[in-house]
Amino acid sequence: MPGAAGRSPLAQGVLLALAAAALLLAPFLVDALLGRAWVRVLDLVMLYTMLALGLNIVVGFAGLLDLGYIAFFAVGAYLYALCASPHFGLHLPFWLLLPAAALLAGLFGMLLGAPTLKLRGDYLAIVTLGFGEIIRIFLNNMNAPFNLTNGPQGIKMIRPIDLAGVSMAKAHEIGPLSIPSLYNYYYLFLVLTLLVVFVSARLQHSRVGRAWIAIREDEAAARASGVNTRNLKLLAFAMGASFGGIAGSLYASFQGFVSPESFGLMESIMVLCMVVLGGMGHIRGVVLGAALLVTLPEALRYIGPLQRWLFGQVHIEPSDLRLLLFGVALVVVMRWRPAGLWPSAIRRREFAAARAAAGDAATSHRTGASAGWRSAP
Repeated sequence: MPGAAGRSPLAQGVLLALAAAALLLAPFLVDALLGRAWVRVLDLVMLYTMLALGLNIVVGFAGLLDLGYIAFFAVGAYLYALCASPHFGLHLPFWLLLPAAALLAGLFGMLLGAPTLKLRGDYLAIVTLGFGEIIRIFLNNMNAPFNLTNGPQGIKMIRPIDLAGVSMAKAHEIGPLSIPSLYNYYYLFLVLTLLVVFVSARLQHSRVGRAWIAIREDEAAARASGVNTRNLKLLAFAMGASFGGIAGSLYASFQGFVSPESFGLMESIMVLCMVVLGGMGHIRGVVLGAALLVTLPEALRYIGPLQRWLFGQVHIEPSDLRLLLFGVALVVVMRWRPAGLWPSAIRRREFAAARAAAGDAATSHRTGASAGWRSAP
């Protein structure tokens, strides 16, 4: 019997097996074809996918525009850095710090959500933007009189992840295969990313997920239908922030260094672009958006060598041209695909209905104006 997507169970099983094989072999293939640096990009794709899926709960499911989301990423990163570095002489285990980062970031999410329950749209965006900047400034200045965050110098020598005596920072031999450090991080991030995808999918199709969508569509109607909008909005902030905290703790262990400069407004905007570009509220679209926006800037670094190959010299600095092309690409996509590159079926219908309504209104306006012109003395 064909599945929901029109494919037989056998075809779905074959596709699933091919996808699993591609994910498992990805670091080996990428290393062989593009070089070891691109394996690091793959690791970052996994990290940012977790981060974007967390923001997707707040923005895509519940419809709460959050421009300070990167603050939760910073909370998770700094918790790991402070508890697994020589800064305080603490070296707590990874599996203790990972849930602690999720819980602390979730608590910060509720602290942000509580005073903003009555705000929506632009007002909520401004308040959350301010929250993100407050966290960054706090991290930047808390080095005196008590040195909590080491200020702008950041925290270095962060201990890499160690699982049951197996360090992620060292290469390992498994039979004839050599697994470098970047591969270790890839497989760990892949497992956690799949876990985040699973939790997001279960949330989306649960009663809580449907209530979030009801709040996004019409909060007053949702409240009138018996939905507890206050608790559910707080839950959306907490769940989204906890995913950000997990990604932050992984980022700190992966980089080995954190500083306030890594958690600026541009990072928040970039994560929001991943959600909007991929397709708000659609998990597969958000994964696609995160993969594109992490890999595209890296791919555009080849503009410099391309200019030298074509013209014999570099006329425009690759860093300047890279940002310009990146912005143009975003504008073009938003012009022709306003619902995102891979929107959900619901979003597609909503945009089609809105476009049809706008067309009808324009036609009525032109007809009324024409009739008024004819009847004028």
